[in-house]
Amino acid sequence: MHFLPSQSRSLVLACLCTAALPSQGGDWPHWRGPDRNGISPENLPAGALNNIGGKIVWKAEVGTGFASVSVVGDRLFTTGHRKGTDTIYCLSTKDGSILWKHSFNADLGDKFYEGGPGATPTVAGERVYLLSKWGDLFCLKSTDGAVAWKKQLHEEAGVRVPTWGFNGSATVVGDAVFLNVGTAGMALRTDDGGILWHSEKGDPGYSTPLPVTLGGTAAILLTSGKYYLAVDPATGKRLWSHRWITRYGVNAADPLVNGTRVFISSGYNKGCTLLETGGNQVKTIWKNKELRNQFSGSVLIDGHLYGIDGDSTGDASLKCLDWKTGGVKWSFDKCGFGSLLAARDQLLVLDHGGTLWVAPASATGFKPSSSGKILDGKCWTVPVLAHGKLYARNASGTLVCVEW
Repeated sequence: MHFLPSQSRSLVLACLCTAALPSQGGDWPHWRGPDRNGISPENLPAGALNNIGGKIVWKAEVGTGFASVSVVGDRLFTTGHRKGTDTIYCLSTKDGSILWKHSFNADLGDKFYEGGPGATPTVAGERVYLLSKWGDLFCLKSTDGAVAWKKQLHEEAGVRVPTWGFNGSATVVGDAVFLNVGTAGMALRTDDGGILWHSEKGDPGYSTPLPVTLGGTAAILLTSGKYYLAVDPATGKRLWSHRWITRYGVNAADPLVNGTRVFISSGYNKGCTLLETGGNQVKTIWKNKELRNQFSGSVLIDGHLYGIDGDSTGDASLKCLDWKTGGVKWSFDKCGFGSLLAARDQLLVLDHGGTLWVAPASATGFKPSSSGKILDGKCWTVPVLAHGKLYARNASGTLVCVEW
């Protein structure tokens, strides 16, 4: 582990004790939402709960990819690929018009799938941060897209690009931006991109760094190609690691934390487990193959896990598991593969064919109150709910805004 002198480390630790710059209520400023758990604090509009289908109020074409969106105020941020370039877009949430965009040269990276960027832009204050598939790290002004600073991490820091490129989004906490780069992450200064610490060269996983507090200790949860792990946000020192071997190194689904316990899951028939953490030790509470999250992470509501079990190439279903025991409460196979988020106690599931399902999060079963097709084509990307509107995209880059 390589890091800067103690004064800089103290600065990072102080930043971790404060939240990122505040955003407006109803914003979705980064991957997995305001609380980084896939749950929106908003109530769904009444129409979504009364079996009234939503209406598409606008569409936009943002290019090939699987990045989700971030929403702050009346601005939406996303990214996609077209004809040898990746583009970061800032769109108006009112009509989908382009407020600004920034393009740069990039390969499509279509190895065994459509390719395109997978990381979601992160908005913190008046800055937007994006890590490209190939290690281009941008800090842009959210107002006009002007480049505040940029780094090419593969060229400048010698980081190794994993098989399917970097897909974890940047995580900003205070004055530090954390990346799932190397075997155990990297931290940089938000103001100028200076490196605070970095880990050894090697293949990272594909999840997004998750800032947490476990037993009173601040930590960043990450994945590598072989482990789920926690590091000290101030120094990058590894606090603990749990060996987790998934085919092709695809440790992609974000962990969930409740108290001192951490839930992890991956696809390719690997399975899931609940870990008890304490100091530099972890203990397995339970482990099974009942909830295999290939890409989209699960959500935790009232002691129950809800998530997609299975891979994009095979049979998949929506499942509910008991957090404490791992026991299956129910399985719903009509959705198949897809992704989900929650709005308070409501589940919103976008299946791989573009149908949106809405149902209460209940351990007694999945009973949709509303469903309707909102997209065509392949839909793997998790939708977003912000300010009463739902945003969803497909692999080819059609982005829709749905209202009820």
